[in-house]
Amino acid sequence: MRCEFVWLSDNFLRVMKIVFNQWFGLIFTLVIIGAFEGNAASPKYNVLFIAVDDLRPELGCYGHPLVKSPNIDRFAASGLQFNRAYCQFALCNPSRSSLLSGRRPETLKVFDLATFLRKNNPDLITLPQLFKQNGYESRSYGKVFHITNGNHEDDESWSVPAWHSLRDDVKKSSATKPAAKPKKIEIDPDGADHKDELPYESPDVADDKMVDGQIANAAIRALRELKDKPFFLGVGFHRPHLPFIVPKKYWDLYDPKTIRLAPNPFLPKDAPAFASNDAGELRRYKGVPAEGPISEAEALKLVQGYYASVSFTDAQFGKLLNELENLGLREKTIVILWGDHGYQLGEHATWTKRTNWEIATRVPLLFSAPNQKATNRRTDALIEFVDIFPTLSELCRLPIPAGLEGTSFVPLLNNPQRTWKSAAFSIYAKPIPELGKGFGRAMRTERYRFIEWSAPGNEKRVYELYDHQSDPQENVNIANLPKNKDLIATLSKQLQAGWKGALPK
Repeated sequence: MRCEFVWLSDNFLRVMKIVFNQWFGLIFTLVIIGAFEGNAASPKYNVLFIAVDDLRPELGCYGHPLVKSPNIDRFAASGLQFNRAYCQFALCNPSRSSLLSGRRPETLKVFDLATFLRKNNPDLITLPQLFKQNGYESRSYGKVFHITNGNHEDDESWSVPAWHSLRDDVKKSSATKPAAKPKKIEIDPDGADHKDELPYESPDVADDKMVDGQIANAAIRALRELKDKPFFLGVGFHRPHLPFIVPKKYWDLYDPKTIRLAPNPFLPKDAPAFASNDAGELRRYKGVPAEGPISEAEALKLVQGYYASVSFTDAQFGKLLNELENLGLREKTIVILWGDHGYQLGEHATWTKRTNWEIATRVPLLFSAPNQKATNRRTDALIEFVDIFPTLSELCRLPIPAGLEGTSFVPLLNNPQRTWKSAAFSIYAKPIPELGKGFGRAMRTERYRFIEWSAPGNEKRVYELYDHQSDPQENVNIANLPKNKDLIATLSKQLQAGWKGALPK
């Protein structure tokens, strides 16, 4: 009898322990979910999804001493700023296709401007499509998907046809300089010859005479229409993409005498010449030389135009954010702002994007979700654009599709300083001298940027290695130094392990 009692007591304790652990686990899970999502009866979070074309992290909130971006800076103070976020391809269509599908360019087989993301992946579910399938009104205003250069809109992603305004309502000036004759220039990434257009202008017009002003106004009308229903609102601004044509008042914000040109207008020492680009996108504009250096006077004008374009887009974003707040939607809307890739403004003797260097692959990323703990905070965690899809899916309690190749960064919204990924990855496709048509695969770790250039069927490899601890501007390629042979081997192994080997522990 005594033995039975002991057995029953022990069994009872074991059962109670199991029950306690199960209830504790359930309560803990609900607390974690509740930190962001409230209870199941709470309204769905809206998403305001802001894309900015060719915007590099050159903003007041990122520490730039000259760029005036008060609205973006104000928004950054309401959420989390990612200091080390990276695109997966430094060109518009591959970058946007990757972000909007949650898959990497290698998986999508999208390496140029013309390839539609569903060509090789007809059944994938895009980020806005997922929201559409789960009861959200999914809308697009401006440039979200890349729709030019033989490409087109993804109708399956949106509840109604996407809204586009493709023309500035201004008369462009006649250029005074002779048109440059292209010579040995790669195919223009813009897919157009701008020989009769200047790369910058400053018309004295109202904001809504410009495409981005029209986009902001259309998106504001959509907010008013959708304020009482859950929405995913994609808004894509064109500036600071070339040409830098924005109202004069934004040009007047910048005194050319205060502008400083790139401190490193040269190819990195010992870097292969093909790692750069020929700035073909810029050189097709009137007055820009077909080859060789850009004059200092022209460079100053271009940088002023870029900064003016950033401030113009900042003003449009500010109007949108103000309307969100005026409608009482800010507290139930996730807002994310991102630039589709970095941008060269004379660094490494080149312009625009299309390289694997830090300046072309590092991107601005600002994120604010209702009830997130980390506000007015910054994180140095390595983040990739493919991480955005699973993050928004998790926060909005949507089923995450199979096949995503990113990692939700929701944990960083509570603890921005926690340990995270060990590397971020980018790729670029181009013809490589002595190798053939191939790829540069880039990996950014805590300390290094490592790039391996290769081509199918060719065993030869060309490497770039930059030590950000001693060379943050990536001015010296140290891959060929004998003392770095073992380091190259280690980084090569890490690169081959890829994104799956770099996930948070």
